[in-house]
Amino acid sequence: MAERKVKAKVVFFAKARELSGFKESEIEVESSITYPQLLDHISKTFSLNDIKGHVVLAINLEYAENSQEPLNLKDGDEIAVIPPISGG
Repeated sequence: MAERKVKAKVVFFAKARELSGFKESEIEVESSITYPQLLDHISKTFSLNDIKGHVVLAINLEYAENSQEPLNLKDGDEIAVIPPISGG
C-alpha cells in the first residue's frame, strides 16, 4: 500500500528564512513521516543543511518531538522551521 501524501505549509524564521529565500512555502510529504525524515527533507529542499543541526520544527504551533514515531501529518498542517535564537 502506498503512503498517503499530504501538502503542508512550511514557515521559515530568522536564519532559515535568510538561507531558504522564503517566508513560507509548501511541501508534499508522506503523512507518516518521522521528525528526522521531515527535517532532512526540508533541509535538502530549502538549502538549510548549514543550520540543520541547530533548528527545531514546530507543527501547528507545537514543538515536534525528535523521534522515530510517525508525525501523522494532515493536509494543511503548518510546519515552522525555528533556528536558534541569540540574545544580547
